[in-house]
Amino acid sequence: MKSYAQVLALLNGLRSADDGAAAVEYGLMLSLIAVVIIAAVAAVGLNLNTAFLFMGGKLGEFAP
Repeated sequence: MKSYAQVLALLNGLRSADDGAAAVEYGLMLSLIAVVIIAAVAAVGLNLNTAFLFMGGKLGEFAP
């Protein structure tokens, strides 16, 4: 029983108290990156839609 307690103490000593905090920080960074990507895709999509509508209107001028 004494050796079991020693093994548990050794394993608890090897664990870092920062593991949970690091996981939270990585989660926050991932969510921030996702928000930036979503905003960029939405902005590009809006500009692309405007460009296609403009070109469609210009092409419509040449229709018989």
